[in-house]
Amino acid sequence: MTGWRIGYALANPTFIAAMTKIHQYTMLCAPITAQIGALEALRHGEKHMKKMVAEYDRRRHLILDGIRNMGLTCFEPKGAFYIFPSIQNTGLSSEEFAEKLLRSERVALVPGTAFGECGEGFIRCSYATSVNKISEALSRIENFVKKHIK
Repeated sequence: MTGWRIGYALANPTFIAAMTKIHQYTMLCAPITAQIGALEALRHGEKHMKKMVAEYDRRRHLILDGIRNMGLTCFEPKGAFYIFPSIQNTGLSSEEFAEKLLRSERVALVPGTAFGECGEGFIRCSYATSVNKISEALSRIENFVKKHIK
């Protein structure tokens, strides 16, 4: 249910109480369609969930291997559907990398600095798309990286 913003928390009651205070003033409720979808997924979605977990694992390995093969380093993610590779060996800042890649290769990604100062020298790439689109993006990113890697 990627993007539906449905979830739950299991934690110490003290933490739940603090989370509830924040939640009650920032969120009215999840949309009814998302609630119905979540209920259906909980009741009947295990087969589909296992299929999607396997598919995201396939995409994760595809993008991770592609990024590493072009000379960038990257920690292997264990959750979500993003990778956060280092672009430090290109000599470009995160902002420069993202901007120049978008203009020259038409690939959009997020500069690491969007997540704070510690994100400088990194980019965030999503693999929540088709294998074909990931492969095409990797080809374009590699084309770009070849021109900038030191």
